[in-house]
Amino acid sequence: MPKPIRKAVFPVAGLGTRFLPATKAVPKEMLPVVDRPLIDYAVAEAAAAGVTHMIFVTAKGKSALQNHLDRHVELEAVLRTKGKTAELERLAAVVPDGVRCSVEIQTAPLGLGHAVWCARRIVGDEPFAVILPDDVVMAGTGCLAQMIARYGATGGNLLAVQDVPPERTDRYGILDVGNDEDWPGGVAEVRGLVEKPAPADAPSTLSIIGRYILQPEIFSVLENGERGAGGEIQLTDAIAALIGRQPVHGYRFEGVRFDCGDRQGWLSANVAFALQRPDLEGIRDKLRRLIESD
Repeated sequence: MPKPIRKAVFPVAGLGTRFLPATKAVPKEMLPVVDRPLIDYAVAEAAAAGVTHMIFVTAKGKSALQNHLDRHVELEAVLRTKGKTAELERLAAVVPDGVRCSVEIQTAPLGLGHAVWCARRIVGDEPFAVILPDDVVMAGTGCLAQMIARYGATGGNLLAVQDVPPERTDRYGILDVGNDEDWPGGVAEVRGLVEKPAPADAPSTLSIIGRYILQPEIFSVLENGERGAGGEIQLTDAIAALIGRQPVHGYRFEGVRFDCGDRQGWLSANVAFALQRPDLEGIRDKLRRLIESD
């Protein structure tokens, strides 16, 4: 029986250049989807999956995230005085009960693999999850909770995957799974991984999205600091190095994934989540009128 997943790493050191000038002063992970920042969706998903220690790998000078995770005693006092119970409850939900938060600084922008490596001392010698807040998954059961349910049978390393258009393989880590038709329980063994291959060189159209369950041995691979695509230390390359030494599986999760590192994906997420909110029931008619008037 594999060890439980108690810790999750959130790489949030990026500059969010696709969203400039909005991200000049506001970190990308703090961009709102409706009225909650992206990081809230990631934290809520991890907590619902049983994670009790959240590790945020950020960059120097990005204080907005830490301020968001900390309590704002003065604001809480004002809300309490005014009887704003609902607002107080929303603030309390930012960091769920029983959850511990730690912050690590990534001193140089050396890639996702390096960001994960920066969390090694806090993670220690146990399996852990990695969640990229850019990827928001709308699902009845959270993506990470789905993965942990399968992890009990697979052990090793488990990667959430979905198909992408062939012309976009050069934006993702792409899996080679051999027989793509045999996915019992949504899980398939991974034979190889390629980071951002050109469409002509891609072994499939199955891409890793921002959800991983990894073993601590990944840190010894990342320790080598080998550079991959874009001159960065790629997490995909480190996972590929573990194939044959540890189990590596892909998991076709259930739900709709929104790539909120992309402007269209972020806008789509805002619309989709707003449509699910009972307190915003008029939004559907407003959107319909806007579309019809175009």
